[in-house]
Amino acid sequence: MTEHVAQATGIASWAWLLIAFPALGATILLLAGKKARGWGHLLGSATVIASFAVGLATFLDAVGRSPEERVRELHLFSWIPVQALQVDFGLRLDPLSLVFVLLITGVGSLIHIYSIGYMAHDQEHRVGKANEERSRFFAYLNLFVSAMLILVLGNGFVTLYFGWEGVGLASYLLIAFYQHRPAAATAAKKAFLMNRVGDLGLAIAIFIMFNRLGTTQYTEVFSRAGEFTQPELLAIALLLLLGACGKSGQFPLQAWLPDAMEGPTPVSALIHAATMVTAGVYLIARSNPIYNLTPDGRLGVVIIGTITLLIGCIVGCAYDDFKKVLAYSTVSQIGYMILAVGLGPIGYALGIMHLLTHGFFKAGLFLGAGSVMHGMNDEGNIRKMGGLRKHMPITFVTWTLGYLALIGFPFLSGYYSKDAIIEAAFSQEGWRAWVFGGAALLGAGLTAFYMTRLFLLVFMGEERWKKLKSADGRDYHPHESPLTMTVPMIILAIGSVAVGFLLSKGNTLATWLEPALGELQEGGHGPIPHEIVGWLVLALSALGALTAYLIHGRKSVAVERPLKVAFPIRAARNDLYANAINEAIFARPGTWLTRALVFVDNKGVDGVVLGSAALLQGSSSRLRRMQTGFVRSYALSMLVGSVIVMAALILVRF
Repeated sequence: MTEHVAQATGIASWAWLLIAFPALGATILLLAGKKARGWGHLLGSATVIASFAVGLATFLDAVGRSPEERVRELHLFSWIPVQALQVDFGLRLDPLSLVFVLLITGVGSLIHIYSIGYMAHDQEHRVGKANEERSRFFAYLNLFVSAMLILVLGNGFVTLYFGWEGVGLASYLLIAFYQHRPAAATAAKKAFLMNRVGDLGLAIAIFIMFNRLGTTQYTEVFSRAGEFTQPELLAIALLLLLGACGKSGQFPLQAWLPDAMEGPTPVSALIHAATMVTAGVYLIARSNPIYNLTPDGRLGVVIIGTITLLIGCIVGCAYDDFKKVLAYSTVSQIGYMILAVGLGPIGYALGIMHLLTHGFFKAGLFLGAGSVMHGMNDEGNIRKMGGLRKHMPITFVTWTLGYLALIGFPFLSGYYSKDAIIEAAFSQEGWRAWVFGGAALLGAGLTAFYMTRLFLLVFMGEERWKKLKSADGRDYHPHESPLTMTVPMIILAIGSVAVGFLLSKGNTLATWLEPALGELQEGGHGPIPHEIVGWLVLALSALGALTAYLIHGRKSVAVERPLKVAFPIRAARNDLYANAINEAIFARPGTWLTRALVFVDNKGVDGVVLGSAALLQGSSSRLRRMQTGFVRSYALSMLVGSVIVMAALILVRF
């Protein structure tokens, strides 16, 4: 039976402006080109701020309604009316999509404002002339925001897929913004190709839905999910998970995310911390009616999240690149979210809660990293920093609050969201509690270690940069960033402190999300009481931070990292050989298969066709030589033929 969803009226009927504003901004800026140098950044920021205003009004309108009335749809037009395939382009305005709208447009507005100051300095330093490419950058940011809003607001899987591919395109353009640099171009291609692997899984899942149900709209797919067989449910769940792995940088498709740091820092904050990489979490949470029917599918999600959070933590301990450490931190924290939503009804709301708190403190951490690099001649090596707290006080305070929120310092945002996920993991039965809960607990300790290491090497200790020069030969003169950069950082830091408490108080977020995710269920008791788990998380986090201090905080740090290190450290520095493994398992066999098929095509298929043509051409050429035009030649041929025929007749008779 099809789920009944009310039609959007009133303020909600204007929700299409959420997408229209940034899409219009991107269109104008791309068409205007160089003419938008002087005002492109202002238009790009204004469109996202306008979208946030519409989103906030729509959200407040939903708050004033009963839970049953908060799930609404806005039909815009018939998109694909092709016989049995009828796809309407519409928006689903429910509690889940609206919290994503506020995150995307709210944090996105702050990052746009930050980008005004960051890109002015960046372009002046790189090109020698401010605003040279800034309008194009803001056009790509607007394109990304509009595509991301389509992804979370779409009322069906095909609409979601349209936005899914749109953010992939925008991500490619933004990562490759410095396209003159080979590393940036390579990183963009890597991200694009690895995401196509995940997108293939999502596309096949949509095909299965349509083949079985004849529709891809959420209302019908979710209400008729019981019509799928168990093998079909498991296949859909795993294929959706593959799509999530690609977009959210999860194992085995996590290798593209750290390389994506080649893009400008605001890109890292917007796409690879607060929005795009959370699309996989959104996809699984949105598809909860399917995952609720397949325990094996949920188990696969939990396994992937657990493996990924450990990979991110381990590799994050070994890097010296500021943004790459934060990138692997993102890989790890998204792993926590995937783990949470894989737990089912006891974890959907917890995963979304950590997604929201992470959006604040991780965006703030990335913007802080950009501020540091802004004041350090674009230097990203943390071994060349140190003692910056005195020279960049605002950046230091805001970044410190984000760092404390991430490691789960008591009463900051991460304390409420990440700890709840670890407790839920320990509420599982049997071996699952020890494996998944233990891995999540270990990840908390490792997170505290590598983030404290990062904090100490950048802001504390000796000022190692005084003895060095930047890559272009200039002396380092660290300084605080302009207000356009520091004000967004301050707002995000406030969110890093308060958002977790506000969302968890009285299960505020879980109650709000019930119409979309169902009621938050209490987990089992598990082998360890929740109170003990909470104390274990604090103890292990404190141990990780203390270990980092003992190693990096009490003695001088070498500017050049040691070359001779133990195998575990060497493996972590090489991303646990993820690139080598992917190349050995997928890339090289694919290359060999392609070469073999090309050989078969050239020598086999083409050989038969071209060989037959050559045989006929050669034969006809030789037969043509027999046509001399002389009567005596034809008479001789007739005589020879007659003799052969007579001889054959005589042989047959005798």
